[in-house]
Amino acid sequence: MRIIFAGTPEFAVPSLQKLIDLGHDICAVYTQPDRPAGRGQHLQPSPVKVLALAHNIPVLQPLTLKTDDEFQTFQNFNADLMVVVAYGMMLPQTVLDAPRFGCINGHGSLLPRWRGAAPIQRAVIEGDKETGVTIMQIVKKLDAGDMLHKEVYAIKTTDTSAIVHDELSKLSAIGLEKVLQQIKNGTLHAESQDENLMTYAAKLTKEEAAINWSESAEKLVRKIHGLNPKPVAQTIYNGLVMKVWNAEVLDETTNLSAGQVRCTTKTLDVASGNGFVRIHELQLPNGKRMSATAFLAAHDVNGATLG
Repeated sequence: MRIIFAGTPEFAVPSLQKLIDLGHDICAVYTQPDRPAGRGQHLQPSPVKVLALAHNIPVLQPLTLKTDDEFQTFQNFNADLMVVVAYGMMLPQTVLDAPRFGCINGHGSLLPRWRGAAPIQRAVIEGDKETGVTIMQIVKKLDAGDMLHKEVYAIKTTDTSAIVHDELSKLSAIGLEKVLQQIKNGTLHAESQDENLMTYAAKLTKEEAAINWSESAEKLVRKIHGLNPKPVAQTIYNGLVMKVWNAEVLDETTNLSAGQVRCTTKTLDVASGNGFVRIHELQLPNGKRMSATAFLAAHDVNGATLG
């Protein structure tokens, strides 16, 4: 099948690699323009661009696909299908209508739950028992197209958004392979989304990162895990911003005030609204991520209160 692929971050890489491995004719890859990154703020290509160039696939990085010239370039590829995974750009209707089989998308949630910018993080923060990837037909309305296939992932209590992200990126590739086979066989079944079940996954903000220790331990740990790898949950220790990367809920109650620390030489527990949160990994300003044990070797925080 003659395919145009559109994607940008690491999440999209397994899907493009799968299409290459399956032997499809990838006639072009669309990805976001190179962005400055690192200390030197040098322009860096997207992970999808790096993979495409390694396989000698033409790469296009337009700022928009809405101009006549860009659409003509797109149309000239004469693609059977466009596959989109985390591209980061809205597609105009002319583009959606151009390929013979239209445009499909690998979206990181079990639609219609969690349409929008941060579906993986919202699923973890809200305590969803499962999430997954939905392969859907792309329509003009955000994440509202007919569902073609789902791959399900059971969220573990120890999962961070970073872990779920990596698992779903693999499932996107698996789901796309199945859908492409169904297109080939003429057995594809589309299911419309129930708008009454739709939830919106709003973009994460830095303001959300602040930890309120009076909340339940369960909610706090979900938040800590959901904000990993960014923007990362944070609290105040000794006037400094302490990032909290990983934690767990302890099955015990407490009479300590919310935010008060109880620790040994190896464990760092913080009182919440209904129990204790055990911090496993943290980071101080200008420092590296470290285990709680390493932190306690240099800091006496027993009885302190985190803000």
